[in-house]
Amino acid sequence: MAYAEHYLNNSEIHPVDIVQSLATHRDWDFDRVADDQIAMSVEGAWRTYSITLAWSDIDETLRMICTFDMEPPREKMAQLYEALNLANDNCWAGGFSFWKDHQMMVYRYGLVLTGGATASPEQIDQLLHSAVTSCERYYPAFQLACWGDQSPVKAMDVAIAQAYGRA
Repeated sequence: MAYAEHYLNNSEIHPVDIVQSLATHRDWDFDRVADDQIAMSVEGAWRTYSITLAWSDIDETLRMICTFDMEPPREKMAQLYEALNLANDNCWAGGFSFWKDHQMMVYRYGLVLTGGATASPEQIDQLLHSAVTSCERYYPAFQLACWGDQSPVKAMDVAIAQAYGRA
């Protein structure tokens, strides 16, 4: 809590500054692309995830995208999209999409801070944690749906079982 308390007295801190401090604290590789944008790499169990956060003054939203490469076979695209829909049915904060032109899976979320609201370090930390956790949770299911000859419904059993922990 002491780490987060450092910011709580200053309501003027930019949300991307908070992200940078969290990345530094966790020893993540990052690049401050601009005053209102940061890109970083976060090592997961399955992949290294690329996470970009950008602040938009226009609609007062902190936008986050968490990506990883994925090149599903063309004949499996219908199964991938069905698996995406099933995953998104279980994701209440954020959602997945597939950027076909870039062969990239994307988890995205927008933290709306209109009316002068400010983001706390805990909110941003939870945002980052949720992104990586969701990608880690559903990555095996997307793999099974595309390469494991499993139906998307059956592939989702892996993601749902992981939610209950490990034996």
